[in-house]
Amino acid sequence: MIGARRREGEEPAKRVELDLAGLKCPLPALRTRKALEQLPSGVRLVVICTDPMAVIDIPHVAQESGAVLEERVVDEGRLTFTLRKRD
Repeated sequence: MIGARRREGEEPAKRVELDLAGLKCPLPALRTRKALEQLPSGVRLVVICTDPMAVIDIPHVAQESGAVLEERVVDEGRLTFTLRKRD
């Protein structure tokens, strides 16, 4: 998965990071949807964006795909979403 990486020391099947910083609407939503489709159930997808529209788009993608939005952090223009694909 392009742009996906896991943090050092974490199990690969538990968390995937998708860095979409710099991409504009609709690319963050489209790539998030594609990543969720490819992940097995129970895995967390951490999406990092800088596009202000992601505040609306990413939660909507989560709802449409049946994923759980576990966390949303906004920090100086950087948006981080933690989604979990349902079992």
